[in-house]
Amino acid sequence: MKIDILTLFPEMIEGVLGQSIIGRAREFGLIAITAHNIRDYSPDKRRRTDDYPYGGGMGMVMQCEPLYQAWLAARQDQPVHTILMSPQGAPFCQQKAKELLARDRFILVCGHYEGVDQRFIDECIDEEISLGDFVLTGGEIAAAAIADAVCRMIPGVLAEDASFTEESHFAGLLEYPQYTRPEQWRGRNVPDVLLSGHHKNIQDWRRLQSLLRTQNRRPDLFAQLELTKEDQKLLSSEQSCGRQNE
Repeated sequence: MKIDILTLFPEMIEGVLGQSIIGRAREFGLIAITAHNIRDYSPDKRRRTDDYPYGGGMGMVMQCEPLYQAWLAARQDQPVHTILMSPQGAPFCQQKAKELLARDRFILVCGHYEGVDQRFIDECIDEEISLGDFVLTGGEIAAAAIADAVCRMIPGVLAEDASFTEESHFAGLLEYPQYTRPEQWRGRNVPDVLLSGHHKNIQDWRRLQSLLRTQNRRPDLFAQLELTKEDQKLLSSEQSCGRQNE
């Protein structure tokens, strides 16, 4: 996997993606992430990359030419899918992370100030992605989050594939509750089933908890699920127990 990130603040990218699991994966050669400093491609001797907006208004706008030259350097004469981090983009999700994983290579562009000159977007950007319905001071946090979400699914980055396949959103469900030592903490106990050693019962409990969490917390996701007969049986059994306890 190769990811190029165009940014005004490469140290922000390295500060996140140069550490922990992703940092180790880069050291082992599983991932190549390069942060390109857009200022290095400015024709201005002061390395300026922004200017006042035509038509007036607040703030500054990122100029086309520094972005374009940085983009050319990153793509190296190869067609590369290019994404702009933008609050106007489609919300990022696990399905999009899977789609990007299949590409093997892509470019992330970090916007700043009041935005990016539309001509660069029209010329070079294939899609815009947002982390949600809010605005950040720049695209670095979003770019690092997207790169992390994609890279952790690369074989070998995590110890086992189950580390991400059982997590929230991977298969359309929220993850089940997790527990570790001690068995009792401030009067709260680990569920007995997790201490039983009965793998089938543990598996069923975890599946049920994922279903219930998704149903309660994200009914929009639950409505899209194709429940198996086993799922329906687990939910039905839980509902019956609930009625008996009333």
